Amino acid sequence: MLRFILRRALLAIPSLFGLLVLTFFLIRVVPADPAAALAGENATPAQVAEIRRQYGLDRPLHEQFVVYLGQVARFEFGESAYSRRPVALDIKQRLPATLELTVSALLLATLLGIPLGTIAAVYHNRWPDTLLRVLSVAGVAIAAFWFAIELQLLFAMDLGWFPLRGRMSSGLAAPPAVTGFLLLDSLIAGRLDAFRDALHHLVLPAVTLSLGGIATIARFTRAGVLETLQKDFVLYERAQGFPSRALIWRFVLKNSVVAAITQIGLLFGALIAGAVVVETIFDWPGIGFYTVQAILTADYKVMLAVTLLIGVIYAAVNILVDLVHGLIDPRLREQL
Repeated sequence: MLRFILRRALLAIPSLFGLLVLTFFLIRVVPADPAAALAGENATPAQVAEIRRQYGLDRPLHEQFVVYLGQVARFEFGESAYSRRPVALDIKQRLPATLELTVSALLLATLLGIPLGTIAAVYHNRWPDTLLRVLSVAGVAIAAFWFAIELQLLFAMDLGWFPLRGRMSSGLAAPPAVTGFLLLDSLIAGRLDAFRDALHHLVLPAVTLSLGGIATIARFTRAGVLETLQKDFVLYERAQGFPSRALIWRFVLKNSVVAAITQIGLLFGALIAGAVVVETIFDWPGIGFYTVQAILTADYKVMLAVTLLIGVIYAAVNILVDLVHGLIDPRLREQL
């Protein structure tokens, strides 16, 4: 098991290096001058030139890349032009908020998507299946920003059931930061008031972010269950009079979720990327909102650091997915 993890981690290094090279040069191709953005609109050409010299932007591109590789090796990502603080410190403070939102959305998508896909397969070509297929197409097609605004208008502004934005009410003291996850930190501190408030703020962003995931997981689960239902062992168990409900939930589903679990791993990276829009709309203080501000200010150091971070998380989740595959399917366990 440990050898498998190490082997996969080593294989991920070239991919991460390629991602770093690609993003570094693509960001520099964009017709925007980071030095001018740092200096401000009223800066003189001399001030812009001084900032360009100070940040090494006047050096050849390949030299800048070598310098940046050295910084990455030391886990140093420079100073953010947006916050005027070290990028690593900003990411450390904002990453838990994004992970809390992403994990919550992924759990919601999994807990709803797998049962819905199973029900659709069991009632193949009947009204539950037709309804799910329509909803799954709509879930993939609906734009996240539009869905978020509609949720805000209905549940926050009209009904007043949930907060409009933010991670916690301004008048409520946050619990001591232990993990960075407000829900966990509230439970650790015994602050049920903070837990309820944080959960209240989390509902609308998590539902918005999970919409496409629910549709995707449901569709892959449906396809997997339909295929498994045609297997010989299912026909044999049915012929023996094995209860249909127990057969579906105990045996068929276990042999059908491998493809869905793969999609869950892929969705994790997609959800982190999708959090950029959701966090901006809900004013969620995470990596996505931070990245948007970095793009608006041409803060290339933040963009590079966040892209590399997402790549690392994506690689780690893929390794975890392979381990879960081994736990579910004994045939794959021998390959770990």
